[in-house]
Order: sequence, then structure tokens, then C-alpha cells
Amino acid sequence: MIPFLDLRAGVTEIWDELEPALRRVHTGGRYILGPEVEAFEEEFASYCGVRNCVGVASGFDALQLILRALGVGAGDEVI
Repeated sequence: MIPFLDLRAGVTEIWDELEPALRRVHTGGRYILGPEVEAFEEEFASYCGVRNCVGVASGFDALQLILRALGVGAGDEVI
């Protein structure tokens, strides 16, 4: 069988670092607005050289925030 998506391929090299973080999130039960998300937002903002970062649930959520921040509204053309 050909797998639809091999999620292991993207994390194999960093699994030893990733697994403890996943366990902390899972055992802490804070998937939204928890300390791990806050730490990720701070570190990713620093990595990108920006002041702020907001973690979102999906790419769709990210696109909605981007369009709102740019002032794109109903009826506007996006190319």
C-alpha cells in the first residue's frame, strides 16, 4: 500500500527534541493558549525577526487573519 502522507518524513531528524514537547502539551491538556504555544510564538517571532507571532489552528485561519490585517473585505478582488 502507498501511504497517503508520511508524517514521519518531516520529523525524523528532530524527533528527539519534538517528542518531549508533544508529551508536555498532551499531559498538560492545554492545546490552546498554553505555555507551549506561548513559547512557540515567542521563539518563532524571534526567529523571524518580528515583534509578534500568533499561533493558529490551520492554514485557513492564518489566511483569514492575513486578509483581515490587510483590510481585504467582502467584494475585494484577491489575485
